[in-house]
Amino acid sequence: MAPTTTGRFPRTTTPPAPALAPPAVIPPALEIWAPDPPTWGQRLIPKGVRSAMADLGLWQEPRPLKPSFHLVQVIEVLTRYGWCQSFDFSPTGRMCIRGAQTFLESTGHVTTIDRGKAVNYLQSQLARQGVNMRFWEWNDLSSNTFRGVEATISAASDMARKNGD
Repeated sequence: MAPTTTGRFPRTTTPPAPALAPPAVIPPALEIWAPDPPTWGQRLIPKGVRSAMADLGLWQEPRPLKPSFHLVQVIEVLTRYGWCQSFDFSPTGRMCIRGAQTFLESTGHVTTIDRGKAVNYLQSQLARQGVNMRFWEWNDLSSNTFRGVEATISAASDMARKNGD
């Protein structure tokens, strides 16, 4: 910038500092929560009928989430229903990571493709931690705690978010 003179001392004008980008915020339309399990009536309605009802405004299908948000929702499901090992779904209703993903996919909160992407991010995070086994085998290790599982899923979600997923 060229100096300007006013009086005896030259004054330089500096451009305004660029505004910082706001922190990442989950839009209200994508609020992440652990869904209620479907009722028996909802389980009996075939997907084609539910889709037709949704077209008529009589049914609202859940909005599938992308992998980064899906992984956050997995944590929410495990927190709400409880985390377990050795079972996808325990007799008391708790779930392992794969069980939570199956629950979310069966209720329409994630597509098969995005679930697969989320699994790849989870496997990549485990590889970064030096774990060379499938995530459901790792979930069942006796040395694991829910806090450790939660931290790993959260790190995988961060990785997916950084990659735009």
